[in-house]
Amino acid sequence: MKTAHEMDHSEEKSKESSALDYDDVTYGHNGIKGLLASPYVVGAAFLASLGGFSFGYDQGVISLILTMDQFHNRFPETKPGHPGQGFYTGFMTAMLELGAFLGCLVYPWVADRYSRKWGLSIAVVWFTVGAVIQTAAVDYGMLVAGRTIGGVGVGTLALGAPLYISEVSPPNLRGSLLVLETFSIVIGAIIAYWITYGTAEMAGEWSFRLPFLLQIAPALCLGLGIHFFPFSPRWLCMRDRSEDSLQSLSRLRRLPVDDHRVQLEWRGIIAEVRVQREVSRRHHGDKTGFRLEISEWIALFKPKYWRRTMIAMAIPFFQQFSGINAFVYYAPTLFAALGQDKDMSLILSGMINICQLVGACVPTIYLDQMGRRRLAIAGGIMMGIPHAILAGLVGSFNTSWQSHPGPAWFAVALVYIYVLMYGLTYGPLGWTLPSEVYPNTVRAKGVGLAVAVNWIANFIIGVSVPPMLQGIGFGTYIFFACFCFLAAVFSWFFVPETSNLTLEQIDGLFKDNSGVEEAVIRETIANEVMRS
Repeated sequence: MKTAHEMDHSEEKSKESSALDYDDVTYGHNGIKGLLASPYVVGAAFLASLGGFSFGYDQGVISLILTMDQFHNRFPETKPGHPGQGFYTGFMTAMLELGAFLGCLVYPWVADRYSRKWGLSIAVVWFTVGAVIQTAAVDYGMLVAGRTIGGVGVGTLALGAPLYISEVSPPNLRGSLLVLETFSIVIGAIIAYWITYGTAEMAGEWSFRLPFLLQIAPALCLGLGIHFFPFSPRWLCMRDRSEDSLQSLSRLRRLPVDDHRVQLEWRGIIAEVRVQREVSRRHHGDKTGFRLEISEWIALFKPKYWRRTMIAMAIPFFQQFSGINAFVYYAPTLFAALGQDKDMSLILSGMINICQLVGACVPTIYLDQMGRRRLAIAGGIMMGIPHAILAGLVGSFNTSWQSHPGPAWFAVALVYIYVLMYGLTYGPLGWTLPSEVYPNTVRAKGVGLAVAVNWIANFIIGVSVPPMLQGIGFGTYIFFACFCFLAAVFSWFFVPETSNLTLEQIDGLFKDNSGVEEAVIRETIANEVMRS
């Protein structure tokens, strides 16, 4: 490979400017052709994506278990007619989200100190312990404890999986491989639901204990199997193990260490790590350890970043307060309230996540063409309208669905329209926008904050929906409709269009110079790295 000194000035300048822009490095085709040509890195990403599968699996399991007589007999607090049943059901369901909220706050520190791989394995331990306790639970308190402990694992897995995937993926396949996380969540929910549908007719408590137990298998596959793959090259550079980073990158790309593409990507990683250290030093001085960690979190709320942070927090908040997990967790109950019998409610509930998966397929391919801002505005409106109409139908026919089958089935159709619109818009936006609005040096913390908001909002929805259905009935749908329309208004005034923009162009949208400052530092360090 030619060195920078052997090139003419124009070539040298091009090479230097590419040192950090290693997303321009290509290892072949993207899309399906690229995935088929890169089975090794696809295997690593697939294993990591099982973290999302674990979260989706819990969603699919709990919605059906909540309808089982066997479950109600063991945990009478959740049985319809029990005083406080709405609160007990919601609290038990939502404690997993509270545990996940706590887990995702701690995971960045664990992943930085012990590696992305070991961070995932530690998360699997928490998840497995929680699953075992849920499976063996003999009373309500034990069940809640199991869900809380398991939630810590779920939260860290949901955050750790895309982190590892993004750092091991070749640039031309990163987007496709990150989509595995979203698909794994939905597919996990679908598989879990129909497994639980099959066990529901089993006699005795294994009807709900077996689905709880089976969730351990994919998590263990992740926790053990991930160690057959290399450490993240970026993490190795962060730990000043540059040569190990080169070897790891060579394994992942299935190319020799002296391949020019591997060399360029490796140098880009080294330079990027150095850029982050330099920017951190300028912003936070000589702080280290816990003081640096706190200082970096506080920086997100300072005037320099507050507009970006507002968007990063608001979009996941509206994602959850649009009502999606009210349908995912409590679909059988909601469909029964819309006049469907028990068997039909269970079948219709099993189609919820399939509908969401169909909706998510479109932005997976066309998100850049459709635009983030346009989806955020239109999505709020398109999700709010079904909720508003549902509120009117429930208010009019709540006590007479049997004699009005037409409106009853129209109400069911509205649920699916809402879920489809969610999968098309706020489903992907809640994970995409937070990662785009921040500059590189604060992106990890910013995304961590967005995920934390997602979990805490999820927790609030899980706790509040059962009492809301009991107390205000059709008002529940008005509540969600208001937040959907509010999401559209917020997006109109505050969400910029980030599709196909560079970091410096995004700075122009927010009228700060975060990316420009980084670019100056980046150019200086790029020159140093390329000459080393």
